[in-house]
Amino acid sequence: MRKLAVLLGALFMSTSALAFHCPADMKKIDDALAKNPPLTAEQMSEVKKLRAEGEALHKAGKHQESVDTLDKAMKILGV
Repeated sequence: MRKLAVLLGALFMSTSALAFHCPADMKKIDDALAKNPPLTAEQMSEVKKLRAEGEALHKAGKHQESVDTLDKAMKILGV
């Protein structure tokens, strides 16, 4: 029973950590976009699409998917 409690606690903490990670990634993307990065129109469109998708996934509670999506946007931005 104790092992189960520890496992559930670890699972809860990891989910919470990912939930807090998403907003930080969104802020990094927003800060980079505010500096008018030298991207093509296609890249800019893709970054904005990924940023919006990442936020929607975060709000839906799909934090790992959100982190993965936001990571794609950050790679395009070089963040």
